Amino acid sequence: MALKGNLRDFTITQLLNLVNLAAKTGTLVIEGSGGVSRIAFLEGKLAFAQIGKEDVSLPAILHRNSKITRNQYNILKQRAADVSDKELGILLINAGYVSQEDILISLQHYFIGVVQRLFAWVEGYFRFEQDVLPPDGKIPVRIDLENLIIEGSRQLREWEQLQEEIPSLDMALKFTDRPGTNIRDINLSVEEWQVVSYVNPENSIQRIAQTIKMNDLEIRRVVYGLLQAGLVEVIRPAGQDAPTPGRMFPTSDRDEQRTLVKKLIGRIRSL
Repeated sequence: MALKGNLRDFTITQLLNLVNLAAKTGTLVIEGSGGVSRIAFLEGKLAFAQIGKEDVSLPAILHRNSKITRNQYNILKQRAADVSDKELGILLINAGYVSQEDILISLQHYFIGVVQRLFAWVEGYFRFEQDVLPPDGKIPVRIDLENLIIEGSRQLREWEQLQEEIPSLDMALKFTDRPGTNIRDINLSVEEWQVVSYVNPENSIQRIAQTIKMNDLEIRRVVYGLLQAGLVEVIRPAGQDAPTPGRMFPTSDRDEQRTLVKKLIGRIRSL
């Protein structure tokens, strides 16, 4: 499969569908604003996933899934740094720290989470490296892609809706005038409080997103919720002038304008 291109032309969901239908083995490399991601497949099934330089060692994944403590994670990272995940997994099972099911569920949960985060990537480049397998020593898993594809399609529809509601992240936010309302008395999520703390006519939505490390989908989702609740409104950032309206006609000559209008009317009638 000679596959490479731009995420503007192919979504992550479409790429997963291609891999799934062709039952391909290889690694999908995606270069975006979040770094370089690698998703490995075995015969059309998800086998491994990593974003950037995130720690994808077995101890790190087990700790994220609360299967081992922070102290146990630190000890394993120090004493088993040269041991492969396969070997370490067997040692942990034999010692009674975790079960085989604990390991497989933790790996599946983490890899699925990585792919779900990638659904928010709408800018970047990708390439499919045929027959490139997961890194040596990793524990093999095989995760069906159907449910991930369905979830990706749902997020794509949400993304399109949010883009319509909030087309530009260069705009700013300000609190609406609601007499007698104290925002501290309103029940907001942690993410909403993060955004609210930066609401200022001088801060663009994009700047807020960069400050609190949210991607485009996440910031649009939170801002949309705040708009629906009537807490904020979208405004032009302070200090920015409104853009100059574009010219309606490519010429200022009145006769030429009338001719263009007649041609346009004639074209519409012929449709």
